[in-house]
Amino acid sequence: MKECRKLRPTDTYDGKQGFTYNAGIAAETVGSTGICMHLLTIPPGGRAKAHKHATHETAIYMLDGVTVMYWGDRLQHRVEVAAGDLLYIPADTPHLPFNPGPGTATAVISRTDPNEQESVILLPELEGLVPA
Repeated sequence: MKECRKLRPTDTYDGKQGFTYNAGIAAETVGSTGICMHLLTIPPGGRAKAHKHATHETAIYMLDGVTVMYWGDRLQHRVEVAAGDLLYIPADTPHLPFNPGPGTATAVISRTDPNEQESVILLPELEGLVPA
């Protein structure tokens, strides 16, 4: 029989995207098979590398702060996400989030990939399309 598991997101890991995440629900921590959920705090000025999640959807709930995310094949779209907002990112969608500041931004991130980093594909060819 599988067991229910409770975690406190105190351990961290460095993601390929360039952020440090608080480890949460994942195949690596609890043996999940269809979902990953963790916390992310982005410092002022923090910016991810352009990336996508191959074949996996992402859902984000902003706990506090404000972030801006560029998305699309050429990162041509822009969306601002503030505390209380939910954001959906379809599978295989290139995106690049950052925190314009002045404060930190914290979000709960959930994906249909049970592994914390397995589906991350970096897109360095898109890096220069978004102002630093």
